[in-house]
Amino acid sequence: MGGFCGTISKDDCVMDLFFATDYHSHLGTHRGGMAVLGENGFQRSIHNIQNAPFRSKFENDIAKFSGKTGIGVISDTDPQPLVMCSRSGMYGIVTVGLITNIEELKEELFSRNSMQLQYSTTSSMVGPTEVVSALIATRQSLIEGLEYVQEKVKGSCSILVMDSGGRLFAARDKWGRTPIVLGKKDGGMIALMESCALANLGYSYVRDMGPGEIVELTVEADITLSPPGERMAICSFLWVYYGYPASSYEGRNVEMTRYRCGSALAKRTPTEADAACGIPDSGTSHALGYAHEAGIKFARPFVKYTPTWARSFMPQDQRQREHVASMKLIPIPGLIKNRRLVFCDDSIVRGTQLGKQAAKLYSEGCLETHMRIACPPLLFPCRFINFSRSKSVYDLITRRFIRGKEGENADVSKYIDPDGEPYRNMVEFIREKLNLTTLAFQRIDDLVKAIGLPEDRLCTYCWTGKDVSIDGEGWKCPCAGGCGGCGQ
Repeated sequence: MGGFCGTISKDDCVMDLFFATDYHSHLGTHRGGMAVLGENGFQRSIHNIQNAPFRSKFENDIAKFSGKTGIGVISDTDPQPLVMCSRSGMYGIVTVGLITNIEELKEELFSRNSMQLQYSTTSSMVGPTEVVSALIATRQSLIEGLEYVQEKVKGSCSILVMDSGGRLFAARDKWGRTPIVLGKKDGGMIALMESCALANLGYSYVRDMGPGEIVELTVEADITLSPPGERMAICSFLWVYYGYPASSYEGRNVEMTRYRCGSALAKRTPTEADAACGIPDSGTSHALGYAHEAGIKFARPFVKYTPTWARSFMPQDQRQREHVASMKLIPIPGLIKNRRLVFCDDSIVRGTQLGKQAAKLYSEGCLETHMRIACPPLLFPCRFINFSRSKSVYDLITRRFIRGKEGENADVSKYIDPDGEPYRNMVEFIREKLNLTTLAFQRIDDLVKAIGLPEDRLCTYCWTGKDVSIDGEGWKCPCAGGCGGCGQ
């Protein structure tokens, strides 16, 4: 997915920028970048972080950088930041999100003039940040350009821009799918996605930006240049999986939400077990909530080896993803043999990883493996922020079951109701496929309650197929077959 931060300070901002960007490293493994405006203009550095952490790649750069305004990014799309020259002057820019109509936007740009866009050899496409920059350049000012981007982009796009005068601007995507949090300390301000970075860098929380809001940050304050929209669809999966435990979005802490998710699972789907366990990392928090509510012991029969392995959803290649997932989890036989274990995990996508983990448990002598999933079954690939590497709707184990049961154009909507027979048949198929003793998923109402925001402020599309961004009626499948979400 990716994450970013921007800083402005009355003194040098480089160290704050470096560490704040690093606090977003769990969100991507493709490219990392920083740009700083110093006395001699823009300084920029971009590195491949696929095989080495952000910190190690930039330690030499920060000694050479100096300046009072800077932007940094962990990008899973294109090499960033870019430094652009336009009628509005020079500026540095980073983006995070998923632009689903990028080809349409390219054609619009080409139809207006003879501009060229650089083809990316790393992503086999024109970089979304370059397309966003070109859209900004069609307007008379940076602010008009940022507003225009939010009007034109489908999917999501949050943006940070610093201009050649040292001004720093932040624009949250139109529907607020990804967060931007503002922080302040004496003589400086910061805008970032992961609020966990604030405390250790000496910043106090100011506020969350609203959906579609554009602000200018000065060393003393944040100034709203374009007001937030009334409707929001922040990604619920932030709390379930990829958000950092110490971070809070819209005032709701990730770790505490996961405890509540686990507690809800224990209330709704209790089972006899000797211990509650989590699939690291996010599943651990859910399991702690489950154990506390169920009144059983918490155990760690799997530990994760973290120094070199990335999060398993990040690699582009499916075989590499499976290899990462298999290698990073190490079993503790003494906590597995002759025990009935209830496991909590954040989600099931393909089911490949979980099936292998279950097989490993049985090989170590586990008597029963009860799986509890912290979110509802994933039925629709994400079309808004790119948190999943799924290339096809049939990467989802749920959709493979539905296709096998009813064919290509099945009515997916009837598999959403957790009290319906189609849903129960789907869950039973997954349970048998993965060789689990029992399997249960979180209900959407329990998940919404655990997060603590109104459901109409959350994006639950990947579970329900509904989204507020299209006239409040839900995303419309682009194919003519009415399949309920073909992913085409």
